[in-house]
Amino acid sequence: MQTDNLQNTDLNESKTVLQLREKSSELSQIHLRELLSNPERNRILSILTDSLLFDYSHEKLDSEAVSLLLKLAEEKELLKKFNAMFKGDKINSTEKRRVLHRALRMSRDESLTIDGQDIVKDVHAVLDRVKQFSSDVREGKRTGHTGKKLSTFISIGIGGSYLAGDFVYNSLKSHQTYEKLSEGLELKFLANVCPIDFSRAVKAIDFEQTLFIVISKTFTTAETMLNARNCKQWLLDRYREKYPNLSDKDIESIISKQFVAVSTNIAETDRFGIDKENVFGFWDWVGGRYSVWSAVGALPLSLAFGFEVFQEFLSGGRSIDETIVNCKSTNGIKENIPIMMGLIGFWNTFICGKSTRVILPYSQALCKFPNHVQQLDMESNGKSVSITSNKFVDYQCGPVVFGEPGTNGQHSFYQLIHQGRSLSCEFIGHAKPQFDLKYNNEIVSNHDELMSNFFAQPDALANGKYTEEELQGIPPELAQHKTFKGNNTSFSILLKELNAFTTGQLLAIYEHRVATEGFIYDINSFDQWGVELGKVLANDVRKVLAKNVLGDEETKKFNSATLNLMNFFTENKK
Repeated sequence: MQTDNLQNTDLNESKTVLQLREKSSELSQIHLRELLSNPERNRILSILTDSLLFDYSHEKLDSEAVSLLLKLAEEKELLKKFNAMFKGDKINSTEKRRVLHRALRMSRDESLTIDGQDIVKDVHAVLDRVKQFSSDVREGKRTGHTGKKLSTFISIGIGGSYLAGDFVYNSLKSHQTYEKLSEGLELKFLANVCPIDFSRAVKAIDFEQTLFIVISKTFTTAETMLNARNCKQWLLDRYREKYPNLSDKDIESIISKQFVAVSTNIAETDRFGIDKENVFGFWDWVGGRYSVWSAVGALPLSLAFGFEVFQEFLSGGRSIDETIVNCKSTNGIKENIPIMMGLIGFWNTFICGKSTRVILPYSQALCKFPNHVQQLDMESNGKSVSITSNKFVDYQCGPVVFGEPGTNGQHSFYQLIHQGRSLSCEFIGHAKPQFDLKYNNEIVSNHDELMSNFFAQPDALANGKYTEEELQGIPPELAQHKTFKGNNTSFSILLKELNAFTTGQLLAIYEHRVATEGFIYDINSFDQWGVELGKVLANDVRKVLAKNVLGDEETKKFNSATLNLMNFFTENKK
């Protein structure tokens, strides 16, 4: 029995994978423009919901290939694995943890009992505290030390404590409704330990009206805590400049009123000076890159826009969760966006050999989405060990991910896609603009100009320009330079509009897509041991930099190449 299970996890031994490779070879002989000439094929390769259209007709797929992918989904027991994750099995086996970010999105009238405790009640208890706190701050009931209204919020975190929150904030801040809700308020993010990031975060702000939010589960994250201590010292220095006779009680009040934390380490937050009432907890079953649904995102976003907006965001994520919960069969998977996206991702990466995935949001509001997906995808699936056999797998998992908003990307790296390497492209747009601009002498509005490119680029990548008729009139010496072979694949996600609800949907779709691919690869998408290695090695370097000199003992720990770099640094940093 165990041997069969191990054999089933080896993708190279899967008959379905072999059939998919044969199908890919067959489709490689057919140009994508020919596939796109079939209206019936195009019609079935899409999924329409109340809020968005997911179209994958520009992928190198046909109905037979889709059927094989669905067969693989059944073979890899994807629905069973999602069910195990949703009900709280410890699928993060290397850390012996549950993976329950879905619980963060569950409604108040639902329940999920873990070890005798209804964790949904725990989640909403924290959300209720966030709601009350953010409301009190926004209404001026909770103020800074001198009684001034808190209007600038600096969120201090890194990685998962930063990227998703920054993405959601940028997604919403130009929406006319949310812009009004955040009028007179500003949310800033401090993540990088680089002093320039700190300088920019505190520049031109009123220190008496600033609330610092320190986000660290353990309250020991090196970069976050250094930035938090810097902010604390900066704030106290500003107060001492203006109010020279500060007492110890004043200092205690400043930290208590102008610092809050999202953490589980009460001892450390207390030592920092943060009032216990101003600490918002979360749980070990919340991975960093999935934590925006917890107080990690709830607190800063509710301060900026109001708690009701964050609730809309949660509702969007919940709606995607429910599509998986309600998916009971392989046929149902065909209409499930995140699982189909995962299957298509596997098709492109593993079957078709496309090692790079590019996220192309045609919306400046989504400018931070590629940054977050980089972490979400590469930190999750950048693995090489089977969780079933506990051995290295004989294949590479996960693609390289990058991206940039359109149309900026078109003037940057699209050249590579058109005439260089074969990439897997993912276009994202929304029909209704958050804001638009059109003067009388212009043919179309700015949003229509943007979306003209959104619709044109997938076709340009797919169709190319290479026939004699298309190249007619081009000088012979330039003909090959102006030849575009096309056959470049993509899919498109078109939202009706970009609001808090659909932002939540978009993020949950990508989260579950990543999980789908990890389940197929038989890897643990929910740990990140590679991140920890660099932190350990940095400790030795930190000790050397603290001494500001390289002694004999320190030189033994580093190779000569690193020593050369460190010597150059210490000699030239002043």
